[in-house]
Amino acid sequence: MGNSFGKLFSISTWGESHGPGVGVIIDGCPPRLPITAEEIQVELDRRRPGQSDIVTPRKEEDRVEILSGIFEGKTTGTPIALMVKNGDQRPGAYDEMREKFRPSHADFTYQAKFGFRDHRGGGRSSARETVGRVAAGAIAKKILALSGAGGNRGVEIRAFLTQVHDIVAPAEALVNFPTLAEVEATAVRCPHLPTAAAMIERIKAVRSEGDSVGGVIECRVRGVPAGLGVPVFDRLEADLAKAMLSLPATKGFEIGSGFAGARLRGSEHNDAFENRAGQVRTVTNRSGGVQGGISNGEEIVFRVAFKPTATILQSQATVDIHGEATELMGRGRHDPCVVPRAVPIVEAMAALVLVDHWLRQSAQCGTFEF
Repeated sequence: MGNSFGKLFSISTWGESHGPGVGVIIDGCPPRLPITAEEIQVELDRRRPGQSDIVTPRKEEDRVEILSGIFEGKTTGTPIALMVKNGDQRPGAYDEMREKFRPSHADFTYQAKFGFRDHRGGGRSSARETVGRVAAGAIAKKILALSGAGGNRGVEIRAFLTQVHDIVAPAEALVNFPTLAEVEATAVRCPHLPTAAAMIERIKAVRSEGDSVGGVIECRVRGVPAGLGVPVFDRLEADLAKAMLSLPATKGFEIGSGFAGARLRGSEHNDAFENRAGQVRTVTNRSGGVQGGISNGEEIVFRVAFKPTATILQSQATVDIHGEATELMGRGRHDPCVVPRAVPIVEAMAALVLVDHWLRQSAQCGTFEF
């Protein structure tokens, strides 16, 4: 059903925000892949709450436990089960939400669909569910990093903030592929330091007012060979879009020139081909590394828009489960801006899509090796 993602490299996440724990089952991972709990933990530490003064203060260590599928530091080819226990649970903060719907949250729609819901922090609709995605994404990243046989660097994925509220990083300052150190240099994960400072101040200001803001993450992927993607329904950008829009709080996806491309003529937008060092390359990259649903060997570039956090610490008009008008004051611990913690989640989902398509390409055409 809707809790699984991927075809050959597939994941199924499980768990609720304030249940005993959350986790993921990974099926289809190639055997003999060297991977350790410490490598997975690095990615979970980037996602976890309480890591700075601009995110939710919920204190979770998010320590990963490997339950199956990895033996003596290598994958066995059997299903991998990973679990993270919930520690800092305060379900009582959500008692009022048992009968009241939070505006713009999934409370009402879950109730409408299932006739019943877990009101503790939103249950499955909480971003806590993404712990399993990031854990699985760490393994996918490792596969991609080892894909560069013959001296190539492998596939690198880098996501970072370009916008918080109406503060936008200058495009000319983000031309180069940023290093991980540049992204992680600030709590907001924007590699342009002056913009990052302004973003942090804005987040702190809206939090002091009990409010929230959204933003935009850009993700770039380099080292992907030409040929990944399955026309027509499993186009590479279509699967990337599904992966990103499956994340909590997402409201928009664009690749390459995106919506700005609609303002150009074909003569302005087309990426001219050239022979560069014996390879077919494009002079520009308005296609964002994908043409006809298939990777063309250029950097894959896409952006994801996140809405403001739905739960705010202000009184809002709403209705209860009986349809009666009422007011709700948000409680609990919430990010005033979810976007900084979403950076490793976007990278994880991109890695899961690419590994799945790499395996599918190998199965159909047998042209790529790990």
